[in-house]
Amino acid sequence: MRTRPSIDQARGEFVRGRPSGDQGFASDAALRLEGVTKEYRRGGRGVRALDGITLGVARGSFTAVMGPSGSGKSTFLHCAAGLDRPTSGRVHIGDTSLDGMNETRLTELRRRRIGFVFQAFNLIPALSVRQNVELPLRLAGERLDRRWQDEILARVGLEGRAGHRPAELSGGQQQRVAIARALITRPDVVFGDEPTGALDTVTARQILSLLRSCVDETGQTVVMVTHDPVAASYADTVLFLADGRIAGQLDHPGADQVADRMTRLGAWA
Repeated sequence: MRTRPSIDQARGEFVRGRPSGDQGFASDAALRLEGVTKEYRRGGRGVRALDGITLGVARGSFTAVMGPSGSGKSTFLHCAAGLDRPTSGRVHIGDTSLDGMNETRLTELRRRRIGFVFQAFNLIPALSVRQNVELPLRLAGERLDRRWQDEILARVGLEGRAGHRPAELSGGQQQRVAIARALITRPDVVFGDEPTGALDTVTARQILSLLRSCVDETGQTVVMVTHDPVAASYADTVLFLADGRIAGQLDHPGADQVADRMTRLGAWA
């Protein structure tokens, strides 16, 4: 029976020549985490879901986050996106620290500066494609730039479907609406939580190509949690989490390389 490597062994093997997760703390970083720890109480004892995460994500980059079940992927996304508060440490979106923000300010920041794409499309059935896309601006009380909306709809391939409702669209088209909605505010970061998990293989690759083009052609920053090595291969960098810590980093990944490293982390042992 194969022995799962320790986190320290994995870190030494996976990261060559620089600390894991060290993408620099340049002034143009879209996202920074500094010593972020998150603890929960379960059954009367403390469980540390994140353990001192420090990293920077450059603007205009595509980062995938992977790890075994229970590694802290979802907690990482929730803390990084301001959906949950870390127990200690700091999170910055651009040059703005989330530390000390009350719920009202956090909600305003998420509406204006963060985009979300989830596995579930979360579209409002009674609204058209165009109305679903512009909803974040309406909620934030900001004026709609119609030309930007039209450009986004064209970019995601829905310019001819703007008047349709979600029930009239395929699953892939509904996820394209969700991506357009995430982009409408010109966010600092788009966070994806298994955005292709509910799609067939062909449609999933179309959605991943769309996210990749948003990075390459518009300079959008994307951070995506996924369990799929093929999905991760569309990213510039893959960060591997295990036991709440960064256990490795892979730049310019291939799907086979990602799968191999996940196996060495014990994800599929």
